[in-house]
Amino acid sequence: MREAPASGAVTHRARQERPMVYGGGGESKAACVRNSPRTFPWSSSPERSSRVASRTGPLRARARRFVLSSSASPLFPAVNGSAREEAGPTGVFMNNLNDPPNWNIQPNQREPGDEGSRWNYALLVPMLGLAAFRWIWTRECQKEIEREKKEYYKKQSSLQRDLEAKYRDIITENRRTVAHLELELEKERNRTLSYREALVSQSRKLVEERRILEQEQEKLEREKQVLLRSGAAGNLYQSYLAKEEEWQKRANILLEELEDGLKERQEIYCSLVVPRNQRLEVEKNLLVKAATDPVAVTLQIESGLKDIFKHDNYCGNLLNRNKSQNGRLMWLYLRYWELAIEVQKFQRVEKAMLGK
Repeated sequence: MREAPASGAVTHRARQERPMVYGGGGESKAACVRNSPRTFPWSSSPERSSRVASRTGPLRARARRFVLSSSASPLFPAVNGSAREEAGPTGVFMNNLNDPPNWNIQPNQREPGDEGSRWNYALLVPMLGLAAFRWIWTRECQKEIEREKKEYYKKQSSLQRDLEAKYRDIITENRRTVAHLELELEKERNRTLSYREALVSQSRKLVEERRILEQEQEKLEREKQVLLRSGAAGNLYQSYLAKEEEWQKRANILLEELEDGLKERQEIYCSLVVPRNQRLEVEKNLLVKAATDPVAVTLQIESGLKDIFKHDNYCGNLLNRNKSQNGRLMWLYLRYWELAIEVQKFQRVEKAMLGK
């Protein structure tokens, strides 16, 4: 019964003395396993090693308690210290839970003095370069944006000041114009009021004169009726009036001839086809008639014809075929001569009666 543990211990000791080989490498890997620290092989800094140790500390403590509690078991002989001493220089005790073999797997062997692969930093340089370029580019863009903002605000403020000044000038000019127009409007209003008052007073005066003339006309009509009813004076008046009516008829015939001549002259004047010589010929004939006819001489028609030939230049439209629509001054003179004939008739009657 006592030899079984011995044989078991021998077997376990033999397993401990067997060198641990992982893949190829032999003694170098065994030395790496033997000389490895009690930290994770991929930890490259003390801070990371401390963090890993803090995380694996409770696990190691539980493993140590488990080993101590099962020290009498035939599966874990001499675990409390003699096993590590018996492991030998070529390997590590396989059942040591404080230093399991899976934790002793090291990365690929580097050259002496290298803490990591030289190619691990190959991608770091362009990444840092891109980051630096982006930082510089962002800073320059920000500076450019700030500069453009300042320039924009400067231009905006300048434009705003110019517009405000222009707006003030326009408002001032408009106010000045409005004030001037108001003054002109007030002057025109006062002038209109004065004209209205003058027209009202003149109309009143004309109404008064018309009333006086109507009264005089009524008085003359009464006197006329009295003279007509009287015996010898009435007969004499009627005889002279009959004589002067004959003279009036001759004068009216002369006016009709003058009217026809003036219509022909004005039509030639307004025509674009008839030559100017015909108009001059018509004017010459009218002047000769006015100078030789006794009635025309009495009415002073020659001076009126010269005035018409000099100033009457009114014409109707181009498609006008009515001669009565041409001329303006000649119609005024014709009406004037007609009234002058009427007045001349009564003056001749009065002169004849007073002469008798």
